[in-house]
Amino acid sequence: MRRYDIVFIGHPTTAIVVPFEGPTVIEQGCLAFYTAMAASCLPKKLALVTKMPMDEEHILAPLKTAGIDIYLRPGAGSRVRVMHPKPNVDERKMILEQPPGHFCIEDLPPLEPCLIHLGGFGDQEFPMEFLQSLKERGFRLSADIQSFIWQVDDQTHFIQPKDISHKQEILRMVDFMKFDVFEAKVLTGTDDIHEQAAMLEKLGSAETLITSANGALACYKGESHFCKFTNKNILGRTGRGDTFCGAYLVRRLDHSLEDSLKFAVALTSIKMESPGPFKGTLEDVSERMRQEM
Repeated sequence: MRRYDIVFIGHPTTAIVVPFEGPTVIEQGCLAFYTAMAASCLPKKLALVTKMPMDEEHILAPLKTAGIDIYLRPGAGSRVRVMHPKPNVDERKMILEQPPGHFCIEDLPPLEPCLIHLGGFGDQEFPMEFLQSLKERGFRLSADIQSFIWQVDDQTHFIQPKDISHKQEILRMVDFMKFDVFEAKVLTGTDDIHEQAAMLEKLGSAETLITSANGALACYKGESHFCKFTNKNILGRTGRGDTFCGAYLVRRLDHSLEDSLKFAVALTSIKMESPGPFKGTLEDVSERMRQEM
């Protein structure tokens, strides 16, 4: 049985990003890719479980360089088109051009119970049976709500956020749940990030993380904190929430909620200033945190 602090699970995705202004950008990776790269800035034992075409394994080279163990099984991968029709970077439209398939418990290597983060592009990757099997084996769970509420239209292939009838069941199974403000509104009906956090906690969310264009909020057992992002541009907007989540989770292993939030906001602010996953250092993050004080 192999021991890790955090194991990230998700399909690799080719994202064709069409910004409101500027040229189209093609980015390769996955939600779990951005999350794991952000987490690798701290000396913890990390792994990624993924499925993709074996001849595309080179995409994972940065993860291996960062010291993250890779467990790869053959799969189709996926392709998504992300369009920002307005200047507000939180507003986006997504089309799933190639579906990835789903994970099952047999995709996991022999692991000691640890924290597992589920990062999917939509509701086709992590069925409830998979979550239940993980919980039965003693794993703690973290998830991006996008993995459940972003649903693919059979005709248009648009991925749209929709409320789900079993949201309370999912929220109560997961130790950390990551939202952005638009996703949180789908489940709560309000635009206010603080009201969203309070309502999600009442629905069963144990530790709630919400990102927005301005900053991020973390809430646990009634304790809630918000910190503003300090990025100078949004060239690296894609992967914002995943980066924040990875940085928060790894810091939260042995730090307070407020400290973990400040750390994750600083790291994500740096990441958003250039495309791709976080490429900075721990000292870069520490310096950004000092600037924010």
